[in-house]
Amino acid sequence: MPVMPAKVAVLASGRGSNLAALLEARARGELPVEFVLVGSDKAGAGALRLAEAANVPTLALDPRSYPDRRAFDLDLFRRIAASGADWLVLAGFMRILDGEALKPWVGRIINIHPSLLPKYRGLHTHRRALEAGDAEHGASVHFVTAELDGGPVIAQACLAIEAGDDEERLAQRLLPLEHRLLPAVLNLLAAGRLQWDGAPRFDGQPLSTPLRLGDDGLVP
Repeated sequence: MPVMPAKVAVLASGRGSNLAALLEARARGELPVEFVLVGSDKAGAGALRLAEAANVPTLALDPRSYPDRRAFDLDLFRRIAASGADWLVLAGFMRILDGEALKPWVGRIINIHPSLLPKYRGLHTHRRALEAGDAEHGASVHFVTAELDGGPVIAQACLAIEAGDDEERLAQRLLPLEHRLLPAVLNLLAAGRLQWDGAPRFDGQPLSTPLRLGDDGLVP
């Protein structure tokens, strides 16, 4: 019997450049998944327009219409579950998720974060790397837990910080690596090579250190 492609939902709050990278990888035949939902906390998010153009169902929920964060998150995850998604990808979703709402999804939800975690959790990562005088910067994809940007790191992409970098230039130089990193990790999940049994496993072995993005993809 043919293997059904993994069903994936994506959450994004902004223009959706990482979502665009996922959709493009899928269109090129490099990412054997089915996108079943793109959701956002902002009705005007560019990510929703990208999804509509790709004929992917969309969902926009306004957090202000809920009594508290937990109520919003519980409804959001209920709707994601109803989409039939096997995996959930946070691609620039700028909200802290309630731990109780998140609990059933632990091990099935990943996030891309613009730093070499565990460095610089939270916001303004490029600025913080520059202010610290770091020699390198990068992006991480990690399993999501209730701890902010604190779940086990799956893979990272690194680049050297250059003398002419400011916050904006560093962010722009990092984006192409993010756009390769996230589809590569999702591909491993869809293929069953990356799994979760309370901790990440890669090709059946515990993933003790993050995979690295090289010229030919992800390598141990």
